[in-house]
Amino acid sequence: MILLVALVGLGLLATMTCAWLTQRAVSNVGWVDVFWTLGTGAAAVLLSLASIDGQPSPRQLLVAVLAAVWSLRLGLYVALRVARTPEEDRRYTDLREQWGSAFQAKLLPFVLLQAPVGLLLALAIMLAARNPRSELGWRDGLGALILIAAIAGEGLADEQMRRFKASKPPKGAINDRGLWAWSRHPNYFFEWFGWLAYPVISWPSHSVYLIGWAAWGAPVLMYLVLDRGTGVPPLEAQMLKSRGDAFREYQSRTSRFFLWPPRRPTAQG
Repeated sequence: MILLVALVGLGLLATMTCAWLTQRAVSNVGWVDVFWTLGTGAAAVLLSLASIDGQPSPRQLLVAVLAAVWSLRLGLYVALRVARTPEEDRRYTDLREQWGSAFQAKLLPFVLLQAPVGLLLALAIMLAARNPRSELGWRDGLGALILIAAIAGEGLADEQMRRFKASKPPKGAINDRGLWAWSRHPNYFFEWFGWLAYPVISWPSHSVYLIGWAAWGAPVLMYLVLDRGTGVPPLEAQMLKSRGDAFREYQSRTSRFFLWPPRRPTAQG
């Protein structure tokens, strides 16, 4: 198993190297997100199905399907968005401006670092798949429902944003309807929420599988990446730059990450 994990890690490193070469060839860093999502999903499926006995258990099959559905849904969505939109993601255009002529040199370690992140997430999924409980139970069903709800919620948030942009709003307008009234980043929230499925499935029913608790590292890691790392901070910095006071007012009444009822504007005077 250690050898398999090492090989999967090398495979993810090769995948992200290809991602860097691809974005350099087409001048669009958005393809890095596609490579990472599909690569992490493939790693998770492979590790989930690995079995010493040669025959994967029903839980292994369930977890592998969940990981594949997440990866394909998100990976294909991002791929279509990148292919159809000539403009690069605002996170990456800001990095181009900040790094200038050193952009590609600095981007390479930034991209390669995503390989170990993907491996850690795939290992958390593997822990869920290898829970030794003999039969599928309510924890497995709850985990599946969590992931399905997360995919549905993220899809709804994306669709609401698509409709907002398609309506050709005035310059500087902000989408504050639907889920976007409850969170400034509902798509990121639901992406994080889906990772709760695996610690629920890996939840130990007895003391034998204490390592299953390590699966909680997946939602913790994703929260740090999305809300404190490469997700929310650069996007909000760009929105403040382009929207100014309108976005500050939106910040004052709308939850940053988690879904929460919108606050009433503070009376002035």
